[in-house]
Amino acid sequence: MPASLTPWAPSDREPQEVEKSPNGRYIRYNILLGKGACKRVYKALDTEEGLEVAWNQVDMLGMDRDEEARQHLQEEIRVLQQLKHKNIMTFYAWWYDKNNLHINFITELFTSGSLRQYRKKLKIMSENVLKRWAHQILEGLLYLHGHTPPIVHRDLKCDNIFVNSGTGEVKIGDLGLATVQQTAMSVVGTPEFMAPEVYDESYDERCDIYSFGMCVLELATLEYPYAECHSVPQIFKKVTLGIPPASLSRVSPELREFISLCIAHNPADRPSARELLKHPYLEAVRLSGSESHHCASLPSGGASSGALTSLSNGGPSNGWNTPSGWCGCVGGEVCVCGGVEVCVGWGEWWRCGVY
Repeated sequence: MPASLTPWAPSDREPQEVEKSPNGRYIRYNILLGKGACKRVYKALDTEEGLEVAWNQVDMLGMDRDEEARQHLQEEIRVLQQLKHKNIMTFYAWWYDKNNLHINFITELFTSGSLRQYRKKLKIMSENVLKRWAHQILEGLLYLHGHTPPIVHRDLKCDNIFVNSGTGEVKIGDLGLATVQQTAMSVVGTPEFMAPEVYDESYDERCDIYSFGMCVLELATLEYPYAECHSVPQIFKKVTLGIPPASLSRVSPELREFISLCIAHNPADRPSARELLKHPYLEAVRLSGSESHHCASLPSGGASSGALTSLSNGGPSNGWNTPSGWCGCVGGEVCVCGGVEVCVGWGEWWRCGVY
């Protein structure tokens, strides 16, 4: 019973300009990308950069009559606008539309959609892909939780994590419920992903670790956690009693142990994002270095394996290449340039360098 944005059927019509941002930089088109109970997302254009972006509209839900609540929300948005991390969706701009009583904010656009939508398209997926996704999500959480005070997402789920299918990069998004941690809490989130302490309105960043574990479970099983339950009260009962989702029994023992740590009933028993990044389950990702090294594809036309062999034996260097020059790197293999493992390629041939 996901409470997420519903994909909207694409239109064959030519996009038409509907409105502009107050400064005229952003243009909203009449193309609805998704919608939720109080949010709509449209395709838009950044006229200064020439990039397509996402124009998000969030209804104020009575905040127009509560000046203090509105100012608090706007302050949170200002904090979110300062976030800069490779695994956090980029937040460009925002403004309050007092005529229509909603807040508009501009974020980067992901044409591949959410991680949940993308995972459903994959009939066969290696567990190594799951590990890379998990590693990137944890990197994003480590960044959020590393602020003082920590930034808690509060509604982490696969619907709110977005993917670039061309690079495999994933980013945490939809930070509309995120908050700088305070003593005053509220019950927010999606029941299937909510930690037990959230129901008690007393939680910290460890509730995101619980939600992360449920995200990994969904990605592994292609099933929403607690799919065996038919109502929110049934989910609430199992969560508060510490009964895990039935789907947990269907994953490998190694993955089950990893997820079980994340969804421990007692928040004090859950590892931090930093500790989880060091867990043996993600060792292959750490060893490959795929999250920290950089690669660039060969120029158009590529090169034959013979040419690559010739170049690797003293071929020309063009600045950021290693001394050994060009190296062949087949997708999924560790590429070795100059005796140094530098990347995992996701194409045919790659040139690699440490820089």
